[in-house]
Amino acid sequence: MLRILSVALVAITVIFSGITARAADFEKGLDAARAGDYGTALREWEPLAEQGDASAQYNLGLIYANGLGVPKDDVEAVRWYRLAAEQGNASAQFNLGVRYNKGGGVPIDDVEAVQWYRLASEQGHADAQYKLGIMYAYGLGVPKDDVEAVQWYRLAAEQGHADAQYNLGIM
Repeated sequence: MLRILSVALVAITVIFSGITARAADFEKGLDAARAGDYGTALREWEPLAEQGDASAQYNLGLIYANGLGVPKDDVEAVRWYRLAAEQGNASAQFNLGVRYNKGGGVPIDDVEAVQWYRLASEQGHADAQYKLGIMYAYGLGVPKDDVEAVQWYRLAAEQGHADAQYNLGIM
């Protein structure tokens, strides 16, 4: 019994030390990005992103979308956003929705945009809720539905989203 407990304790220690190391690497990337050192941020986040870290994947999407320390690459940005979005990262889901709504690395597809906006909205992402309200208000990718538009505007407005508050006020 003592042997099993020892093995379990060692396994837990190894698992948590790996998690701690990954968190430290992610933080190094954040510190570098805040300092404008995007090359270091990229070097810290890329291995984490390749290992499936959704936050690192999202941040790489931002780096490529904005050309921060690398040539701007919309296709690469979408690749990283998609990987993070598929793991439930609400900000990545929102950004992927914007890409499908406005273009950039993918063909414009309002139906697909609505799907990504909805996933982010259901997690409480105010910008996604606002955009989903717009999609319903104008019938973009969904049938025009003012009741749905008001619902999504209201959720965003309750979080202090000024544009949603305005749109809600004029409906």
